[in-house]
Amino acid sequence: MASLKDMRVRLASTKATQKITKAMQMVAASKLRRAQVAAEAARPFAERMDVVLGNIASAVAGSDSAPRLLAGTGADKVHLLVVCTAERGLCGAFNSSIARLARERANALLAQGKEIKILCVGRKGADQLRRQFGKYIIEVVEQRGVKQIGFAQAQLVADKIVARFNNNEFDVATLFFSRFKSVISQIPTALQVIPPVFEPAAETTTGAAAGYEYEPEEGEILDDLLPRNLSVQVFRALLENAASEQGARMSAMDNATRNAGEMIRKQTLTYNRTRQAMITKELIEIISGAEAL
Repeated sequence: MASLKDMRVRLASTKATQKITKAMQMVAASKLRRAQVAAEAARPFAERMDVVLGNIASAVAGSDSAPRLLAGTGADKVHLLVVCTAERGLCGAFNSSIARLARERANALLAQGKEIKILCVGRKGADQLRRQFGKYIIEVVEQRGVKQIGFAQAQLVADKIVARFNNNEFDVATLFFSRFKSVISQIPTALQVIPPVFEPAAETTTGAAAGYEYEPEEGEILDDLLPRNLSVQVFRALLENAASEQGARMSAMDNATRNAGEMIRKQTLTYNRTRQAMITKELIEIISGAEAL
């Protein structure tokens, strides 16, 4: 059985851990609101841009003038998986859920005889995928020194994707991230960005899809907007990840604080019982010695 000193050390260590988890929970809560507002503000812009591009793309779909980013390479052999995760842990299942979705997609593609390449945005995703898919990881983009996600970070990732696509390194690119729903709910999401998949055009009240005329030509507009749309989608994914990470960390640290409190209660009870037993034993020895005299 542990001595009273060992119990006091263990109890003090648990209390210190509880203070740390409580502090991390409060920090995550303070960062969550700003990250949530940024993620929710980016959604309408990304969704509207997707609708506009879908309308333009429908006019040039299947034609020879369609941009390569829209039409793709015409093949489906090499897939690029862009896995966006966090730089830090202690956020529950946030990183592992994204890595699990990417791992499932990678295994499915390999089973179909496809070739995969993995571009990791965030150190934790690379750490989790390296054991099984280390030879498929072609680059890791770390954002350890970035305090607040900006469009420049998304532009950097998008430029890397476009450069590799222009060099014929892959045929299809899919973005993996976690969409923020609430503090206790983050949804792992896979979004194909090259070639992009657009929602069907919305119908008007007359039942027909709305028609638009564009100036300049659709092909020229798409040449400019498709790379920008890729940056917007990456930026949205990074913002959704930032909010999901803080929400997951807040929930995980709250659970850790509660568990630490329960451990402190049990350890205090054990310590008091052991101390009481030792005092009683010492009293019995003193009384027994006095009676022997």
